[in-house]
Amino acid sequence: MGLSASSPAAAGQPPNASRQHQTAAPPSECPMHQEKMSGCPMHMKAAEHRTENTDDVPAHQERAYEFVACPVKSGASQMTDDIDPSNMMPPPNQQPSPGQPFPLSTVREESSIPRAHSDKKWVYPSEQMFWNAMLRKGWRWKDDDITGEDMTNIIKIHNQNNEQAWKEILKWEALHAGECPCGPSLMRFGGKAKEYSPRARIRSWMGYELPFDRHDWIVDRCGKEVRYVIDYYDGGAVDKNYQFTILDVRPAFDSLSAVWDRMKVAWWRWTS
Repeated sequence: MGLSASSPAAAGQPPNASRQHQTAAPPSECPMHQEKMSGCPMHMKAAEHRTENTDDVPAHQERAYEFVACPVKSGASQMTDDIDPSNMMPPPNQQPSPGQPFPLSTVREESSIPRAHSDKKWVYPSEQMFWNAMLRKGWRWKDDDITGEDMTNIIKIHNQNNEQAWKEILKWEALHAGECPCGPSLMRFGGKAKEYSPRARIRSWMGYELPFDRHDWIVDRCGKEVRYVIDYYDGGAVDKNYQFTILDVRPAFDSLSAVWDRMKVAWWRWTS
């Protein structure tokens, strides 16, 4: 019942597929390595007749790369370039809030997580976007609540949590390297902080703490949608890599394939 269940690769010695796909890099036979081809072969025909599917992508992702830091740009030029010529204002989610006590960065960091149906990756929110999002959710700033440095650290912790979650998902997806040689990509995600998973509730009945957050991530496995449940537990003090969260990542029990994956991993752990 421990959290190590989120790491199937560490649960013993799984079949060769797990070792082949342990990293995010696609294998040599994947068309990504061929100069005259791009993308996974199962997407090739569709790509000729459609533009990028943005139905499940948050609107802020479409302009995200305008805010990714460039080493040759100064802070002043970055702000100038971000102005919307239609109203001479920065994008709404990058504007300082009324009464904001200190300036916050609008620079955004590119993640390592591929976006489904795209050649781009997901981009993390800026400090300003995160601040505005907290306000929209009902949080209100007070003098002793938070500082500008705290916001910088919050963003780093947030980004590190997501990077770690994706690494855990890749371990599970390694079980399916044969059917998806180009690797998975992230379609969409959502927070469900108060909707505790059955696993989290069972753990709480056994005396363990409840997670402080939960996300559901929908992954594209070469055309097949797969849902992952991620429970976030407090792991104590933040380390030098901005990690403090213990993640419990596993495929949701909503398909026979997911049930079989979790049974296999449980068996490997039991027999290792």
